[in-house]
Amino acid sequence: MNDYSNITLAVLAGGQGARMGKAKAEIKVDGKPILECLLAEYRWPGPTMLVTAPGREHPSGYELFHTEVVDPVAGEGPLRGLLTALENVTTPLLAVTTVDMPGVSRLQLSWLVDELERRPRALGVICRHAKQIEPFPSIFRAQAIDTVRARLESGRTSVYGLSDQLGFEVADAPADWSDSVWMNLNSPADLLTFLNRRV
Repeated sequence: MNDYSNITLAVLAGGQGARMGKAKAEIKVDGKPILECLLAEYRWPGPTMLVTAPGREHPSGYELFHTEVVDPVAGEGPLRGLLTALENVTTPLLAVTTVDMPGVSRLQLSWLVDELERRPRALGVICRHAKQIEPFPSIFRAQAIDTVRARLESGRTSVYGLSDQLGFEVADAPADWSDSVWMNLNSPADLLTFLNRRV
């Protein structure tokens, strides 16, 4: 049984949402802030962290998280968000997902926790689905911070690229997970598709 008090769940929510027409953290689902809906789905028993960007702080539902942290610089993408989370985490482990992946649930997050626990020397675990690396959801040890920072400073800004770094491991996601787990809400059409699947 994992001690979830030692595992922070971070939700990256700093995206501008240019194709969506609004910041993704301001999406509403059934009239409720998407952040509220996500937390209800995660039912996370440990600390929660919201990662936002300059100018997009305090989105609707932010107060439901234990803490909100803000990227020091806007526009550097999800690797910057991951680094911001690692810079502020106070627990040994950090599970990470994004505000635009509403198909992720407690099931996937708990599976990642188990996968990292099975790999005591790994700095992090990233999923592979249908032979494709999926950067989120993923999980990291706090010690991953130096590698993540070095990648960002060198201009290598992709999170999935961590799968090639020494100390990071890739785990094949269970085949019975729904494809909706990997859905990203990038546009109003994506949001409509997601809402229709819930009916």
